[in-house]
Amino acid sequence: MTAMPSKKTESVTAAIPTPTTLAPVGQRMPNAQTVLGIIALSTFLSMSVWFSASFVVPQLTTLWHLSAGETSLLTIGVQVGFVVGAIALAATGLADTIPTRRLMSLGSIGAAAANLGILWVPGLPAALILRVVTGILLAAVYPPALKLVSTWFREGRGTALGLMIGALTLGSALPHLINATGGLNWRVVIGGTSVLSSLGGLLILMVRVKGPYPFPQSTFQFGAALTALRSRPVALANLGYIGHMWELYAMWAWVGAFFASLPAVAASPNARAKASLLAFVCIGAGTLGCMAGGYLSDRYGRAQSALISLACSGTAAVVVSISRGLPLPVILSICIFWGFWVIADSAQFSALVTENVDPRYVGSAVAMQLAAGFLTTTVTLWLVPVLVEKYSWGPALAVLAIGPAIGVGAMIALLRVSKVKQPPTAPMYRTTVLCRLAWMWTR
Repeated sequence: MTAMPSKKTESVTAAIPTPTTLAPVGQRMPNAQTVLGIIALSTFLSMSVWFSASFVVPQLTTLWHLSAGETSLLTIGVQVGFVVGAIALAATGLADTIPTRRLMSLGSIGAAAANLGILWVPGLPAALILRVVTGILLAAVYPPALKLVSTWFREGRGTALGLMIGALTLGSALPHLINATGGLNWRVVIGGTSVLSSLGGLLILMVRVKGPYPFPQSTFQFGAALTALRSRPVALANLGYIGHMWELYAMWAWVGAFFASLPAVAASPNARAKASLLAFVCIGAGTLGCMAGGYLSDRYGRAQSALISLACSGTAAVVVSISRGLPLPVILSICIFWGFWVIADSAQFSALVTENVDPRYVGSAVAMQLAAGFLTTTVTLWLVPVLVEKYSWGPALAVLAIGPAIGVGAMIALLRVSKVKQPPTAPMYRTTVLCRLAWMWTR
């Protein structure tokens, strides 16, 4: 006589994502790569309003008579709003109950409207409110996009998420390229990015079905979701992500100013444009880093890939902090190496959460991870210029290595957790130099 399965067993089984066909009857399932392209393009267009103020900071500084600290608030405001929005999504369960494409579409179009409002504000206070609102609405775009991509990929999920974040990395670098070429009128930039964000909100509606590995929808229970976040693998992944974010946005925000301060750049004609161009090259290198990190994680493991990236970026931060007296080509090479690795691990922390949290609460878990990470960025975005003013660029950049050091410790601990899930096609370790090194660090 066959024993009947228990209710507990049934609930656990129901929570495990398995391949399914979710396309309407008579309609072919879309190609996963095509869907990835649509989601990545939609997210890139939608998130363009995040970068809009960075495009026009020099012009707004003159127009509104802003100090250096006030200009940084235009970026920090979006970060703070994003944190508020991500926490709200997680606390209310909207990230796991509202259909993802609708949530992303509403967030994109709402962010476009808030961004467009800057055209009519008289100064910084009102603009700052709109920037916070923009960040809140973008929290309905980025975390759900990561969840949606994960429903289309189980094998190769790290690479897919890496391509997503690589596109956003390129978007983060574009303001420097625009500034290097002389910039655009600020009203054109604000209006143009609002149009792009609206287009992103409409484009995501083309993704009419979830992927073959959907996460189950359920009534949100805050206590259960909080318990899922407290599991050791998820907690360690989040700690690693916090360490990663401690370094990332401060590097992106201030590497241009660092180049501008170098004698070899400051003494050249069009020093500001040259510094912006060098910053674009360094940050843009991260696009390739995201792809490399995704490949490494799918082949060798999420935590191993993140460990290597954190070690490389943290080392680069320390080396750059003591490199001021070196020739410019040498400093540039080190910064390109830094820009490559500083973002290479970003997608892997999201992948770790999607693969280790209770599948019913993936949306909330990813939103909470991003909220914690972006809250951390506000500290170093503020701290770096303070340290530069009080001391020098050396201590200001060296302090960024604290985050990767914490992240390395978290990844070593994660690799020692016996039940950490590995990518479906990845063995625990392979015989490459980097992965043997990662294995040695965990002994």
